Amino acid sequence: MKNSGRAGRAKKRKSIILSVLLGMLTFVCCYPIIFLLAGSFMGTGELSENLGSMFQGNGGYASWTLLPFEPTLRSWAEVVLDTPGFFVMFWNSMKITGGILLGQAVFGIPAAWGFARYRFRRALFFLYIVMMMMPFQVMMLSDYLIIKEMHLMDTLWAVILPGIFSTLPVFIISQYFKEIPEEILEAARIDGAGETGIFLRIGLPLGKAGIISAMVLQFLECFNMLEQPMTFLKKQSLWPLSMFQPQITAETAGAAFAASVFTLLPAIWVFAAGYEFLESGIQAYYGSNV
Repeated sequence: MKNSGRAGRAKKRKSIILSVLLGMLTFVCCYPIIFLLAGSFMGTGELSENLGSMFQGNGGYASWTLLPFEPTLRSWAEVVLDTPGFFVMFWNSMKITGGILLGQAVFGIPAAWGFARYRFRRALFFLYIVMMMMPFQVMMLSDYLIIKEMHLMDTLWAVILPGIFSTLPVFIISQYFKEIPEEILEAARIDGAGETGIFLRIGLPLGKAGIISAMVLQFLECFNMLEQPMTFLKKQSLWPLSMFQPQITAETAGAAFAASVFTLLPAIWVFAAGYEFLESGIQAYYGSNV
């Protein structure tokens, strides 16, 4: 009995220690969001006092508090009521993201089905994997020349069209389509179903988790893309929200904090809505054998 009691206490202590460590790690991971929230409710004077040394460049250290001493909604009101350019950039981001996701649904999902179910897939799928490993900087020159030749520079299509044919969603969705048993498809063919019907009535429902997880990942990537708009969009009226407030000063710091929180909200909502599917999508991405 004594040994079992000691073992129980030791197990409880380990559980407490683990909980404390995980709590500290959670706080560290969430601190940037807490930092943004606190800054968005601080006034200009408090922000200047905390971050003045950073903006002035006098070699001092910045200070910070988790809670503002004098909370104010002035920065939020400035972004919502006095910064029309913010909402123009927001809708530009939504147009870019929505266009890319729609294009992925039209072209990417059928491509993933073809790579997963038909014999020709190996060589082309290997090419897809090679392209997926290439960062934007490698493809930037060729993309720029093609977009310029198509006279799409300084239009949202210059960002949307390359994003439509992104390789990562096709790769993720195809891993789910591969898991559909071939026996089910053969049974559908015996019953007289065509290839299009099999794709629409069997492939899409059974691959729903992969499709949603890929769309969530694509949303998070597209809504925050920065290098592509900087390369292809010169007109500020076309800039997405990721390019808002490129220069932050002591006077605009509060609005920048509030705008950053607004920018986080759509991504947080999409992440929360598709968390379960996203988790399984990441497992498919890292656990698949290509």
